[in-house]
Amino acid sequence: MPAADTPFAYAILRIVPRVDRGEQVNVGVVVYCRQCDFLDLRTEVDERRLAALAPDLDAAAVRASLEAIRAVVCGEPAGGALAALPPSERFGWLVAPASTIIQPSQVHTGLTQDPRATLDHLFGALVATAV
Repeated sequence: MPAADTPFAYAILRIVPRVDRGEQVNVGVVVYCRQCDFLDLRTEVDERRLAALAPDLDAAAVRASLEAIRAVVCGEPAGGALAALPPSERFGWLVAPASTIIQPSQVHTGLTQDPRATLDHLFGALVATAV
């Protein structure tokens, strides 16, 4: 861990069931810190919120897509060729604008001394629904 504040970048992963309505549900956060060699994400699908926006959307399919994204982030073989890329390129791929049902927010930046704790904090503040 760095002793001083280190720059990091993050994006929120969102489910956008119908682009024409502009509604979305936050389902994850991905954090990248080059200096700490850190790239990771946390996800959670709130099926009640998702069903309120898109009753016909298959939550299991959403979870499977998020699992595929996790495999890329973690550099696992199941992530295919993208998972073999360096972390900076995997992050770039994940935060590129997409027209799929899972879309990243714009990239945000900050400073951290502990990327894992920052990921946990951002996840709790932006995604987690448990009270």
